[in-house]
Amino acid sequence: MRETRGKTIKGSVFRWTIFILVLLFVNFYQLPYYFSIPGDAKVLSEVIEVEEGYDYEGTLSLTTVRMGRANTINYVWSLLSDDRDLIAENLIRPEGESDEEYHQRQLVMMTSSQDVAVLIAYNEAGKEAYFENYGVLITSFVEGMDAERKLEVGDRIVEVNGTETLKAEDLLEELGSVDIGDEVDLVIEREEERQDVTLTVEKFPEELDPTGERGGIGIAHPVTDRELVRNPDVSIDTAQIGGPSAGLMFALEIYNQLVEEDITKGNQIAGTGSLSEEGEVGRIGGVKQKVIAADRAGAKVFFAPNENGLEGSNYDIALETAESIGTDMEVIGVDSFEEALEYLEQELG
Repeated sequence: MRETRGKTIKGSVFRWTIFILVLLFVNFYQLPYYFSIPGDAKVLSEVIEVEEGYDYEGTLSLTTVRMGRANTINYVWSLLSDDRDLIAENLIRPEGESDEEYHQRQLVMMTSSQDVAVLIAYNEAGKEAYFENYGVLITSFVEGMDAERKLEVGDRIVEVNGTETLKAEDLLEELGSVDIGDEVDLVIEREEERQDVTLTVEKFPEELDPTGERGGIGIAHPVTDRELVRNPDVSIDTAQIGGPSAGLMFALEIYNQLVEEDITKGNQIAGTGSLSEEGEVGRIGGVKQKVIAADRAGAKVFFAPNENGLEGSNYDIALETAESIGTDMEVIGVDSFEEALEYLEQELG
């Protein structure tokens, strides 16, 4: 009897040990995916303040998505859930980018988005706003390429092949005509000192270009380093929210504080969409989760990028999501800041 009881205890301990090990593996082993779930609708009047700006009764809100690295539990949960999505890791961040580099890149993109929003809103309201450009800021690299070996995150490019290069668009234009094997001469600023750096154009990794025909120097996500000069002043405090997708809603909020008429007409307005310096609204990620977040917050209207009527656009996905959750919220597709403003001023009841 004692021997049998001892075997039973040992067997029980063994099974519990296996169970705990499996549970730990399932919980902590990270898959090459991220999961996304609905975030919040953040009222922008609480984080944006224009000097001597106007108050108003309604609300304009950005919408967020919460993301995390997927373990086995989150992976299966996302497959079974209507409001969760799985996103391949290489679509979120380049291979080799650290968590800190990714976080900093998102914050840089958010700052750039805010500056563009101020520029668009101020110009529309007839206020002074313009950029002073200082160069192209390095935020991340393509792993294994020459830029990673010779440059550092935080370096600022000011010249390419003898041509002044003060904007990210200038850099892309200068690199657009290079071939694999060419050398590219850069002038960079690092810790307030200028340095000459020569990079070789190499093939992109296979996962970025399966054809093996495209080349580059390996700079990922270049950002224009610039200062926005504006009058009156404006302060924006979005804490740790990252990415460029709130540009449209930032611009609408800032504009509404600059003008006397309340474009919300007392309603709750939410939305998403990046914003270019030309006022064009661009595609973003996580629109399904953002529609859900806006609905939960009680928004009356949700703006989504229309992408010029492209099939499968953010607007199409937003409409499908709104229908699936049975919301009364009106989804409006827009291609520009002007279109969103026109809807609020002329069509919103």
